[in-house]
Amino acid sequence: MFSMIMARKGYCLAIFLRAIMCVQRKKVLLACVSLIFGAFIHYLMSSPSSVVNVQQRLDSSIEKLLQSGAQHLETDLDVPFHPMHITAGALARNGCVCEGDTHSINVPNLLFPQVSAQELQFAFEASKREGVKQRRLVEYSKFQKRSQSAANLLIVAEANSPLQYPTQGLEVRPMKSILIPGLALKDTSRSLYSVSLTASMGRFAVVTMVDEVRMSEGEMHMNLSSSLQSALNRQLQFITYTNTIFHPDATDIVHFDTDGFQAAFTIKIHHKVPPKLYDPGPEYNISALVTIATKTFLRYDKLQDLIDSVRQFYPTVTIIIADDSEQPKPVTGPYIEHYIMPFRKGWFAGRNLAISQVTTKYVLWVDDDFIFSSNTRLEKMVEVLERTTLDLVGGAVREVTGYTATYRHTISTDEGGEEGDCLHIRRGFYHIIEGFPNCVVTDAVINFFMARTDKLRQVGFDPRLARAAHLEFFIDGLGSLHVGSCDDVIVNHASKIKAMLPWGQSKTDEAYSKFRYQAASNIQNTLFYFKNHFKCKTSNG
Repeated sequence: MFSMIMARKGYCLAIFLRAIMCVQRKKVLLACVSLIFGAFIHYLMSSPSSVVNVQQRLDSSIEKLLQSGAQHLETDLDVPFHPMHITAGALARNGCVCEGDTHSINVPNLLFPQVSAQELQFAFEASKREGVKQRRLVEYSKFQKRSQSAANLLIVAEANSPLQYPTQGLEVRPMKSILIPGLALKDTSRSLYSVSLTASMGRFAVVTMVDEVRMSEGEMHMNLSSSLQSALNRQLQFITYTNTIFHPDATDIVHFDTDGFQAAFTIKIHHKVPPKLYDPGPEYNISALVTIATKTFLRYDKLQDLIDSVRQFYPTVTIIIADDSEQPKPVTGPYIEHYIMPFRKGWFAGRNLAISQVTTKYVLWVDDDFIFSSNTRLEKMVEVLERTTLDLVGGAVREVTGYTATYRHTISTDEGGEEGDCLHIRRGFYHIIEGFPNCVVTDAVINFFMARTDKLRQVGFDPRLARAAHLEFFIDGLGSLHVGSCDDVIVNHASKIKAMLPWGQSKTDEAYSKFRYQAASNIQNTLFYFKNHFKCKTSNG
């Protein structure tokens, strides 16, 4: 915690010194005062971030909880309570609202990021909105049927039930059999003890018959009874479940009943997913672990600068290039793979092509106008991914001005019902990673990141996003990607100043700008609305 406080003080001191240099060199007093004031506000309002262990292991407290079984909770309706408004306001509501900030005074967004809100339905022409809405409703209903199973249902084991049964972790392969563990009846004295089991996707049987137990069974139903509780419980130890209705990934709910009591538990039916393992070789070799992938369009001069800088530090790492230029030029050399695409096929389509050809455990994504330096330490990224549960870790990009960006954002959604959900994007991160003080956990990072190849392919890149896109990938990966960011792995960004000046642009620069910086399109919002089922989004940059 002390190191975090010192780090934040160092951040503020850096801004303060930059302000002093500004006064000495440029004499722009107002800008310097803004920097000093911003640093002061940042220091006052920023609390030290927590440090969390994301090592690849199950927390011991969670292990104990799973081993101890269900915990009994008691509630007395007569006990007075006082709602906490802050906590209650943070709970999910089935009717989310996207609200932006409203300020009567304009303030610099860099120092005081303001939240903007946008209704996504307005990305469509008014005459088409209702038709799009109805089609989305139909498709979303189909998606829910595909993605939800009995495992999504809430099952509560009520207190004082005499039934004992497994509550978690019961699995069977499709069309296979398992022995159901943990079944028992713990009842008071009776003349006859009886239980029943009912399923919907399988049948019950016994592997051994116990004396003094009577049993009747149908295809998906079984009744057992005995005058001896011990005999009945012994018989319950030999109950098997066999899946009879094939589905590669489904869940059966088993109803377990006795006189006056009902219980339910789930059996997960699914194929075991085969692992996708990559052989790193007998010795550590960065070239056997990492492939560099990029997408280029026209800018062969910048691409060559990238390749030259990579070769200075990593001479044998494979570089995969996806190219959708109209008249592609050959890009050759050792450990280079150059793939030609249809003209203007697009940014995300190029990402998909490049990543589809990766054969190493990790892939590093870079833009074609990045330049490696001694601070571009791929070994650090590999170490973070190897020692944590992260799927993707971003670095930092240093501009020619000296400014270094990490572009960390958190992403969340709120339930919104039939109208669609709410998407919220905020600058920042969740916590620092234990053992890596320069790395944090977040949801989205800058366009310079290393990821597990199989996870990157699992999320994929929507090829409809052609010329401008970035956050869209991380939104598609929300819930499946565990993302981190390290600000001490830095790649340089080639200068854009010359290309931005009318008299400094080459013909290539002019052609590139014509396609790259086209008029704003609503494609992102239309995809958010229909594909991701969002009705609105809020963001502070």
